[in-house]
Amino acid sequence: MAEFPPIDEQLALIRRGAVEIVPEAELVHKLERSRTGGAPLRVKAGFDPTAKDLHLGHTVLIQKLKHFQELGHEVIFLIGDFTGLIGDPSGRSETRPPLSREEIAANAETYKEQIFKILDPAKTVIDYNSRWLNNLSSEEIIRLSARYTVARMLERDDFQKRFAANQPISIHEFLYPLMQGYDSVALCADVELGGTDQKFNLLVGRELQRAYGQESQVILTMPLLEGTDGVQKMSKSLNNAIGITAEPFDMYGKLMSISDGLMWRYYELLSNLELAEVAALRAAVENGREHPMEAKRRLARELVCRFHGAAAAAAAAAQFSATFQHQHFPDDQALRHTWRWEEDERWIIYVLKDLKLVSSTSEGSRLLSQGSIQCNGVKIEDAQTTLRADQTYRIKVGKRRFLLLAPRG
Repeated sequence: MAEFPPIDEQLALIRRGAVEIVPEAELVHKLERSRTGGAPLRVKAGFDPTAKDLHLGHTVLIQKLKHFQELGHEVIFLIGDFTGLIGDPSGRSETRPPLSREEIAANAETYKEQIFKILDPAKTVIDYNSRWLNNLSSEEIIRLSARYTVARMLERDDFQKRFAANQPISIHEFLYPLMQGYDSVALCADVELGGTDQKFNLLVGRELQRAYGQESQVILTMPLLEGTDGVQKMSKSLNNAIGITAEPFDMYGKLMSISDGLMWRYYELLSNLELAEVAALRAAVENGREHPMEAKRRLARELVCRFHGAAAAAAAAAQFSATFQHQHFPDDQALRHTWRWEEDERWIIYVLKDLKLVSSTSEGSRLLSQGSIQCNGVKIEDAQTTLRADQTYRIKVGKRRFLLLAPRG
């Protein structure tokens, strides 16, 4: 019979970074029953393989799966190779373009390789929802669809907005939450994890389990991790993502480019440090006993080490230091400036023009398109990149122009 930590210890780790547990009282009951009977909870999270690579935003859920794994529970990493063909409408203002089965299969293979940078392969169940969804008969799909009304579907915020704006909603999109909910029935899930944008789908799973005579799963929602811009959720399409397969030096540099404030959110959601250690580190930074750059280096090293190994992390840190703090960013030659603009963020080209690092916005745009502008060790590729008043920036323009921009005091 398996042994589990005390309930309070389990809840402390499960709550870490979570937005909502619905309902928490049911989770406590499940944990108590599990601890008494020695049977682990079945905890699932689904990932539709709609892209080849995972980024750090995806790993927020995977890290939470790891927490359940550390507590002794059974973790199911569910690859939505069937639901991926439909396309999750969550948070969408338009219908997703469909992917082929071949694209889905290829992406799923890369997911299997990447998740074990975090999860323990010996304790992880990988499943595919095509295993049961492919076998549903037309009659079974009709009966499943009969368990939910159009009115209930239109309660979804994204559907509501599209309907009000007279934007098309395809019938197959209504099937997505039903299919995801049926996954929980097929797996007899005790707990399902998802981002805050998944709450509707997760609740459908609770209702369908009751309809099929099962005990309802508890749902746990996690926040959507902001990307390197500190504003929008991490997304490759927004050019603010940090891919977990990115080269070590690139990953390290992008992590060093995040704001000091966002760093603590990354610590809470991505780091393996105990929360007490994170709190102590933050207090040291706020009290001036630790420089925020050192705290950020520690975070960058930890995450690069997780995905590339200790040697690669050490090499990336050394390369970053040598390239952008000594050899190619001579502080004694840098223009030092404190944020003076009234707005909280400003287009990088305007900043460079105001401070005379470029003669005009056209020159700045040309240099940016040539890859000649770097910020905190990372080449700027997005022409719309903005700088924020609460961050420190080390900017290099061409080979000989440098700017050290300090936060507004």
